[in-house]
Amino acid sequence: MRRSERMAVITKKLTSNPNQLISLSDFSDTLDAAKSTISEDLAIIRHVFGSLDLGRIETVAGAAGGVRYVPSMSDADIVTTVQQVCEELSDPNRILPGGFLYMSDITSDPSLMSKVGVVFATRFAHTNPDVVVTLETRGIPIALMTARAFNVPLVIVRRVSRVTEGTVVTMNYVSGSAKRIETMSLSRRALEPQTRVLVIDDFMKAGGSARGLVDLVAEFRAEVVGIGVLVETLEPAHKLVRNYESLVVLEKVDEENRQVIVRPSSWVSSS
Repeated sequence: MRRSERMAVITKKLTSNPNQLISLSDFSDTLDAAKSTISEDLAIIRHVFGSLDLGRIETVAGAAGGVRYVPSMSDADIVTTVQQVCEELSDPNRILPGGFLYMSDITSDPSLMSKVGVVFATRFAHTNPDVVVTLETRGIPIALMTARAFNVPLVIVRRVSRVTEGTVVTMNYVSGSAKRIETMSLSRRALEPQTRVLVIDDFMKAGGSARGLVDLVAEFRAEVVGIGVLVETLEPAHKLVRNYESLVVLEKVDEENRQVIVRPSSWVSSS
């Protein structure tokens, strides 16, 4: 193969397997090229990715080492992605009776949610999670894309336990906004003790669901290292959890004047 052909194959394999360590021997055998040649190709790819803020190409030395692609997003691209979410949410046709906002089409958009997953992976890169946890159902696509970017499993907490999940831990929690008693459950096999957990959810009003997830994870003797939310409401200002990161703040849904006011979270605006 010519160098341009080799680089196309290497780039495709790395970006299709984010945060997965791939040995130089694998590339060498697939492309029928010497490891020194593969290293030169990787140096070029690393330079291009670094110059254009397309993520990082990291090399791990040693017998068990190799190379991996770490998805990340520049500050400018994060702002652009969050602005896209804001524009989508600002459509007055999304207003539902009771002041609710229709969001299912946004959270089910693979292209947009893959970008959101990389935004969360960039923001929480320092946490090094072992798993991503979410509460069914609307937050699943966001959490899945985040888990893919980190190359870690996705754990889904159910509102109703299923026979196929075996022994489960069930917890009651108080919904922060409606003040109702809700239930969530998780299979005993889903989390190991000392697991580092990143909680991802689609929406936060008072933070009752997030608080419930934190408490449920504690029952497994695991550790919550971060909480990411796609949209949070401006009110109530006091949430039941702290140290969370949202991408968008929903300030107001005006049914009478058919107006939705949303803005990027403060950390996004200052990026």
